[in-house]
Amino acid sequence: KTNLHEFAYGITSENEHYGRVPNPLADDRIAGGSSGGNAAALATGLADAAIGTDSGGSIRIPAACCGVTGFKPSFGLVSLTGCYPLAPSFDHAGPMARDVDGCERMMEALVPGLAVRRLGALDDVRVGVAWTQLADPLVRERVEGAAARFAHCEVLDLPFCEGTEPVFQREVAEGHAELWAEQRGRYGESVARKIELAVRVTDDDVAAATRARELYREQLADLMADVDLVLTPTIAMVAPPASLGEPAVRKRMLQFTYPWNAIGAPALALPCGPAEDGLPASIQLVGRPGDDEIVLAAGRLLERALAVDFGGPRSS
Repeated sequence: KTNLHEFAYGITSENEHYGRVPNPLADDRIAGGSSGGNAAALATGLADAAIGTDSGGSIRIPAACCGVTGFKPSFGLVSLTGCYPLAPSFDHAGPMARDVDGCERMMEALVPGLAVRRLGALDDVRVGVAWTQLADPLVRERVEGAAARFAHCEVLDLPFCEGTEPVFQREVAEGHAELWAEQRGRYGESVARKIELAVRVTDDDVAAATRARELYREQLADLMADVDLVLTPTIAMVAPPASLGEPAVRKRMLQFTYPWNAIGAPALALPCGPAEDGLPASIQLVGRPGDDEIVLAAGRLLERALAVDFGGPRSS
């Protein structure tokens, strides 16, 4: 049992009720969130694997901040039975571990009958690289260096997922309606601020956002048609200082992870070498919805290739 951002609605795991999750790699940095306690426990060796939830990046962001591995499966592949909902059409559950093998073994347990695919070499995978120019210099260098391990690699000009947030907010407001009405004063400030905004969203806002989301799904399907995977930074920076607070970093930390929740695509975050301040950079491998097996298979091969340069992941 680990600490996390309240109601899984945040990306720093600064919990007003139970305290801040410290980053084991640098105590003054955030562990990421919402599943920050999981990532911290993995990084310190307290656990071999964990189950996280991810509605906009909550598995992948803490994995990136703490230098571990996290996998958000395709939407609906892993059951959410027993999970308190945040935004049901964005919510995913998936594994976190210290390496891809740990995530694969967790997926085999979570999805009975799942056969993890094997690839002969990275040369068998066609990849498109996106958004690296928006990352901090050393993060960009590490991610682009990792992407260069693939022989068939091209730059993709992918749009961001703009105008869809009111759908997410409406789902949050509906899920919290009863509890918010009865217990509003007991919510921490971080989540209360977001729910106050969510309850103000209008039906017109939601309708426009729903159309924007459908258009984005269509755009991404077209742009990803000729590649097997998209590679991006998981987050644009290394784990930021805790002193900044969530509002200062929230938008930038979600910009590369949230789009894949909006379309339900599988996405794997794994460390790809030291970057700014000696903290780990993280690369995100994304497949088309339903292509979970190729994401994990390529992640395993990439992890092995990076081990030559950086000593590899910690064994799970």
